[in-house]
Amino acid sequence: MDSRSIILLAHGSSDQRWCDTFETLAEPTLKTISNSRIAYMELAEPSLDTVVREGIAAGTHEFIVVPLFLAAGRHLRKDVPAMIEALEHSTGASIQLSPPIGENPLLGQAVKEVVTLQLDQTAAE
Repeated sequence: MDSRSIILLAHGSSDQRWCDTFETLAEPTLKTISNSRIAYMELAEPSLDTVVREGIAAGTHEFIVVPLFLAAGRHLRKDVPAMIEALEHSTGASIQLSPPIGENPLLGQAVKEVVTLQLDQTAAE
């Protein structure tokens, strides 16, 4: 088992179609990065708690949480850090919270590529 796990953290929704979108978004990472999983902050499973505890049961004790959020609002400033602190306290795991993906300039480049593709498709019609 890898010594650390990557957790792609999405907000979560009771609407499975919403979750399907994030699972599709996460799929390339999950296929290429060993010991990576998607988790949801609330309203969907698997939860962050579930993924961390399953990782610990499999022998992993270090986790890096990569939020699939565009910006650090209340959830990433307060709720998620509190969840992580409680999990670290109750499990002894080490959990690092990364900045949200929206703060990474690579996402801006991906948005530009999507817009350019859309413009090209519209021009071809």
